[in-house]
Amino acid sequence: MMPRDNYQKVKLLYLHELLEQETDEQHPLTTNEICTRLKKDNIPCDRRTLTKDINILNQYGFEVMSMNIGHEKAYYVEDRSFSLPEIKILMDSIQAVAFVTDKKTAELVDKLASLGGVHKADLLKKNLICFNTRKHTNEQIFYNVDTIEEALNNKKKVSLYYFDLNEKAKRVYRKDKKRYVVDPTALIYNDNNYYLMCYSGKYEGVCNYRVDRMEEVHVEDEDVTKEAILRIADAGEYTRQVFKMYGGPVCNCALEFDNALIGVVYDKFGKDTKMLRLSKEKCIATVKIQVSPTFWGWIFQFVGRMRMLSPESLVLEYRDRAKNVFEEGHLQDN
Repeated sequence: MMPRDNYQKVKLLYLHELLEQETDEQHPLTTNEICTRLKKDNIPCDRRTLTKDINILNQYGFEVMSMNIGHEKAYYVEDRSFSLPEIKILMDSIQAVAFVTDKKTAELVDKLASLGGVHKADLLKKNLICFNTRKHTNEQIFYNVDTIEEALNNKKKVSLYYFDLNEKAKRVYRKDKKRYVVDPTALIYNDNNYYLMCYSGKYEGVCNYRVDRMEEVHVEDEDVTKEAILRIADAGEYTRQVFKMYGGPVCNCALEFDNALIGVVYDKFGKDTKMLRLSKEKCIATVKIQVSPTFWGWIFQFVGRMRMLSPESLVLEYRDRAKNVFEEGHLQDN
């Protein structure tokens, strides 16, 4: 038979879980309802001891509220770790990101909804919008993240297989499926993907690998290099660079753009971007970029409404790319 003091510990745990999951200001449980629920789980309870138990929970900071329903006392938990708007934002974020698979998305949404208690959970899921997000299918991503976090915490190298997808969405492994051994420096979320940022001794700089394109990730016994440790301290600065995930030189670029693109520039480079008024219709800003395919794809959206002023080498490259696009289109027309 369970000792009396153990019964009391279990009782407090059950009582707290019951109130946390099934009550709020609109759905309190009366003294009689609580006693009935606990007795159903073979936990002794009566009105007198319940009052003492509620007092103990409040004494240790659980904030159990009370109200009267007729002539009977009722209890509920009002304050939770997350408010409903906070839970809603987290649920929508999980729905929207591509690197979380459909299966894991459903699991996480259920867990987040449960933070609001059973009554609010149904409401949260009822109002949930399913975004038209093309989810990745690699179910190993959470195991990959867990392994990488272990390596980062212990400053150890990581080994992995890395793959691309062919036209049939089948995995094609790089290096003929030889393992990569890398020096991890940070995990970074960027442009709807999750990346492992690494130090590359070969290129004396940073390289990035998509976590959803990894397989059989392992922590190695070997420590990361001193250079990689130094790069960890620079990770914050690196994340402030734009168009960074595909490599390329970093430079300051002066852009001239229409008034209608002011918000676009702020969205891409941050609200602290300094702008100067060039004319009634035009502004200018100098921003730090990393020249990459994503940069060119971004700026070519705004042909006729945005142009580069400097550096000269980038201006010339922009003109050459524009010329090539025009010539290819002209050849196709003919």
